[in-house]
Amino acid sequence: MLEMNKVLLIGNLTQDPDIRSLTSGTPVTKFDLAVNRRYKDRTGEQQKETLFIQVECWGRLAEFCRDWLKKGQRVFVEGRLKLDSWEGKDGAKRTKIKVTADRVQFADFRPVEPGAENAPSKKEAYTSESAESGMTEPDLEQPPSTDDDLPF
Repeated sequence: MLEMNKVLLIGNLTQDPDIRSLTSGTPVTKFDLAVNRRYKDRTGEQQKETLFIQVECWGRLAEFCRDWLKKGQRVFVEGRLKLDSWEGKDGAKRTKIKVTADRVQFADFRPVEPGAENAPSKKEAYTSESAESGMTEPDLEQPPSTDDDLPF
């Protein structure tokens, strides 16, 4: 039986990331992503739908997001859906679906603020895997494939 829990999103941060630490010292960053969908309705008029999705990042990925992401910035997020449930103040059961990020990558390559020192100057990404290996700026450029690289 096939099973998959994978989410790919591109959107804009609605606020600066909020970082906190668990009692164990593990950093957790949360931010909301505004994701737009444009489509034509039955009458042929352009419509725009915006979803606001909460994203959480853990460990070194959380620190990366705190240091590099700012409100309004466009990012690509790869992760998985997670269901949180709790009891509200009124005693009613509440649930919320959010995304736990495994990878965060800049989707636009211009500085957030003109002249910002920490603005990304090239394609950069950070993943939970690169956090574990100690990488801070993975090299995303891959050489073009040749016919010799093909398995057939």
